[in-house]
Amino acid sequence: MSNVSFYADDVDAAARWYTDVLGFPPYFVVPGYVEFRIGPDEDELGIIDARYAPADEPGTPGGAVLSWHVEDPQAVLDRLIELGATQRQPVTPRGEGFVTASVVDPFGNVLGFMTNPHWAARHAD
Repeated sequence: MSNVSFYADDVDAAARWYTDVLGFPPYFVVPGYVEFRIGPDEDELGIIDARYAPADEPGTPGGAVLSWHVEDPQAVLDRLIELGATQRQPVTPRGEGFVTASVVDPFGNVLGFMTNPHWAARHAD
């Protein structure tokens, strides 16, 4: 992954929410767009003003789920719900150390997270 972009009707509110979630502010801010760099590879999370979404954008959560690796999925799920997200998928063991979960952020985007032993082993340095 290089970049994932979410849409929000209120980019400023989304930037504040993700600043609370991530613990740091966006590194790039222009009218209608903000961007955070996350993790050891500095993957990019962009938030785009929903006015710029494609005309046929359904406006409801769905489709592919991009998952961030976390150490404690239940703690992350609990914290995101406390911050105003809605549970989409509970913490679900998938076997062999894989655990997934997801929420819908207050702006209608699916935010996935997981424990992934393969990813963790590659980034153990």
